[in-house]
Amino acid sequence: MPILPIQWFRTIKIGYSNMIHKGPRPLVLCGPSGTGKSTLIKRLFDEFPDTFKFSVSHTTRMPRPGEEDGTHYHFTDKEKMQQQMKNGEFIETATFSGNLYGTSKRAVEEVQRLGKVCVLDIDIQGVKQIKRTDLNPFYVFVKPPSIEELERRLKARNTETEESLERRLSIARSELEYGETPGNFDVVIENDELEKTYEILRNFILATYNLRCSTGESSVFRFFRR
Repeated sequence: MPILPIQWFRTIKIGYSNMIHKGPRPLVLCGPSGTGKSTLIKRLFDEFPDTFKFSVSHTTRMPRPGEEDGTHYHFTDKEKMQQQMKNGEFIETATFSGNLYGTSKRAVEEVQRLGKVCVLDIDIQGVKQIKRTDLNPFYVFVKPPSIEELERRLKARNTETEESLERRLSIARSELEYGETPGNFDVVIENDELEKTYEILRNFILATYNLRCSTGESSVFRFFRR
């Protein structure tokens, strides 16, 4: 288990409600669909199983083959999620292809109670909302080598219609513009070759959280609230 210094507490005010957290600063990974964020996150979790924990998002879309409720997403319906949004239960929400997505306060709080780094896989809409809170995460943007390569990867999934593919590519272009703007992210990583990309991400993680991992099982956190 990670060795932790004296834990800090903080209050996040979002909408009309407050929220108390303790634990290391969260980690946000963002990038267009198809850039390989999920693969990178899985590699990170496999190497540091006691350090990071995924924040499971809510969505109103239908599960894809192999996805499990509560593991990949909390699958819900639009009416219920809209009511939860009105109740101020989410840190960030986004709409894509007519479906709602969001990160609940409870999902982040549950990870932080464990003293682990809460990892959020969100889009640009979510990043902009979180930047208006004091959640204070580290931001990583993962981008494809080119729009053409991104299109090839999305087509290879065989999950997109022509209409949804064009919609994703259009959104990706605006996401790349925001992601590549200096100051919006702590690090921007181009996922051209997986091993090289993961090494860059890993080096950023080791330096940012001051992890000591000679065996991959022990670690020390440095970046708590200052």
